[in-house]
Amino acid sequence: MKSKMIFGFHAVTARLRHEASSVEEIYIDAGRHDQRMRELVKAAEAARVRIIPVDDTRLNNIVGTRRHQGVVAKASPLSLARNLDELLDAVEGPPLLLVLDGITDPHNLGACLRVADGAGAHAVIAPKDRAVGLNATAAKVASGAADTVPYITVTNLARTLRELKEREILLIGTSDDAEKGLYEADFSGPAALVMGSEGEGMRRLTRETCDVLVNIPMFGAVESLNVSVASGVCLYEARRQRIAV
Repeated sequence: MKSKMIFGFHAVTARLRHEASSVEEIYIDAGRHDQRMRELVKAAEAARVRIIPVDDTRLNNIVGTRRHQGVVAKASPLSLARNLDELLDAVEGPPLLLVLDGITDPHNLGACLRVADGAGAHAVIAPKDRAVGLNATAAKVASGAADTVPYITVTNLARTLRELKEREILLIGTSDDAEKGLYEADFSGPAALVMGSEGEGMRRLTRETCDVLVNIPMFGAVESLNVSVASGVCLYEARRQRIAV
């Protein structure tokens, strides 16, 4: 498999911690000698990963952005589940999935992956079209979660949702105008949380395929939450219910 570039301290440190053997080499800002960089270099040396000091311009050119924090790793892709059937066949206990219908901001996608990892979701599912995809920016924001949570893209999201229903996975969609509140939903069994895009929410067919729609109660002046924050609120409610069972 083709190597990919990972950048940012969180993402590179997480890869060294979880799967150091997959890291081929690390490029670091030759002019940076602070404690954070020293600790990363120490971890890389302990894992016998080659360190290559370069200037800031070289780092910018490698990843196409200045938001690399002075560290870029060349690494092999990890072997996560490649498709939904493979994933679900391997899950022990009731699956918990996060479905993202058309997220276009890589920062939101990365944050969603991070909260999915934190809440113990088994995978994040998204359509191949009209969605951002797991690029380097999303992986950086995910802070290592892109290496631990399978990100499964599908050609036809509505069909995939119907397949989940055939597996008796409850589809719980989120909508500001839903009559039922989040805390009335039952996440204790097999469940997939369906979140809409940043601006328009779920597409009509996605919404119609859900088994139940819920809203997140809002008690202040703002009308809605960012999709990654909303995903975190809902996934941790699901985790709370599962711990209580």
